[in-house]
Amino acid sequence: MISITKNQLALRNGQDKPEIWIAYKGKIYDVGNSRLWKNGKHYEHWAGQDLTDELSDAPHNENVFDKFEPIGYLI
Repeated sequence: MISITKNQLALRNGQDKPEIWIAYKGKIYDVGNSRLWKNGKHYEHWAGQDLTDELSDAPHNENVFDKFEPIGYLI
């Protein structure tokens, strides 16, 4: 797995580069194949960010990440 900085993650927002990645609890997930992350946005959440603190606002729990294979670590 790769190591990604917050600055590198910020570029994987579906706008600056084709990748749509998010971080959660230190792991990086590629959510680009999810129809719910089209164009790097999922409701009020944006890709290219660490969403750990935002999960409490979501209508689901962290099990939502089980369908995505982690591709790296946030450093």
